[in-house]
Amino acid sequence: MQNKIQIFEKQPVRAIWNEQEEEWYFSVVDVVGVLTDSPDSRKYWSVLKTRLKKEGNELTTNCSQLKMKSADGKMYFTDVADTEQVLRIIQSVPSKKAEPFKMWLAKVGAERIDETIDPELSIDRAIQNYRRLGYSENWINQRIKSIEVRKALTDEWDKSNVQQGKEYAELTDLMSQTWSGMTTREYKSFKGLKKENLRDNMTNTELVLNMLAEVAATDISIERQPANFDESAEVAKEGAKAAKVARAQIEKSTGKSAISSLNAHSGMMIGKGENKKLK
Repeated sequence: MQNKIQIFEKQPVRAIWNEQEEEWYFSVVDVVGVLTDSPDSRKYWSVLKTRLKKEGNELTTNCSQLKMKSADGKMYFTDVADTEQVLRIIQSVPSKKAEPFKMWLAKVGAERIDETIDPELSIDRAIQNYRRLGYSENWINQRIKSIEVRKALTDEWDKSNVQQGKEYAELTDLMSQTWSGMTTREYKSFKGLKKENLRDNMTNTELVLNMLAEVAATDISIERQPANFDESAEVAKEGAKAAKVARAQIEKSTGKSAISSLNAHSGMMIGKGENKKLK
């Protein structure tokens, strides 16, 4: 667990990063304090909890307690909530300060409904978001292609009775470990990431190598038709070996690592940032 102070609407909110779950947990009392004008946010949250419980809302049951540093410098157990739970709390707070967040949630919800009707909209929004963040057009093209490649691979996993969630993650880790030498979590740690998407923080070279691993695994899967997780794992590892060979050749030719510790926050892909020397 890693304790940290987040600044939210220019006010401090205590937060804890759970590395195993890759999830931030926020002090509910602090969040309520930001969203309301209540002089006693602890009492406000106590009253709100009672009301939500009476309404049959499971939010109060699902909230956990973790030790956080209080104003007196001591550690006390306090109610915490993950991002999804915090958004649900915001919806329940009758305050003018919460209205902008409620409007944003409604807008996001409407966009997601539109995307279920027309999936192409999600790709268009992704492109616009990447442009807004300053990614180069070349990188964006590679990233969008990587989404298509990943979808083709997961379609093969579905045919092979691989379960979404844990088994997907295990195969992804296996492939990453094979070609990059790191699991997904280790790779993210190497780049200084927490909840961010790893692929959004890959260089063009890293994206291409990752795509090669997934394309190769997809092609092999189509030919071999694996019937279960274990057989799919063998295919995934063999596909990733193709990227491992390509990585070795690139590094031999360039004399530097194809794996970069840079990420989007450090300007890796912003403008001409891709040309920075890789570590």
